Amino acid sequence: MGDAENDPEAQARIRALRQGLQALGWTEGGNLRTDYRWDITDLDHALISAAALVGLTPDAILATGTPNVTALQKRTRTIPIVFVLVADPVGDGFVESLAHPGGNITGFLNFEDTMGVKWLEGLKEIAPDLRCVTVIMNPESVCHVRFWHSIDHGAVIPSRIGRGRGA
Repeated sequence: MGDAENDPEAQARIRALRQGLQALGWTEGGNLRTDYRWDITDLDHALISAAALVGLTPDAILATGTPNVTALQKRTRTIPIVFVLVADPVGDGFVESLAHPGGNITGFLNFEDTMGVKWLEGLKEIAPDLRCVTVIMNPESVCHVRFWHSIDHGAVIPSRIGRGRGA
């Protein structure tokens, strides 16, 4: 987990996960054991946590974020890894394709490249007279650039790309 253990949103996600597993018949302390690693924000920390988790020889690992999946991929090619919150699993080399991941890693995307144009369409639906949209993004982020291409492609008027400070 990239979040702090006391983060309310992270705890809400853990509660939802536990409820979902329980609904499927998996109970903590019965037929399920979970081990969490929290506040993993850099690759060095992720590698240490990944080694510890792989050393427990779990049946599967749920990982959040690219650094954590990267670290786990370096530590095991046999334990199944399910990811969430990874923007570019194909580009990062975690899976061969979204349809056929191959290997021991698979997961869920919460964003897809074409969502950028959907955001633009939603804005036009809310404000039909909309003529100008400013997009703030990090040009160093692969997923932001991909969203930008989607937004730019969906714009009726060709964009004027500028690089402002801090954007």
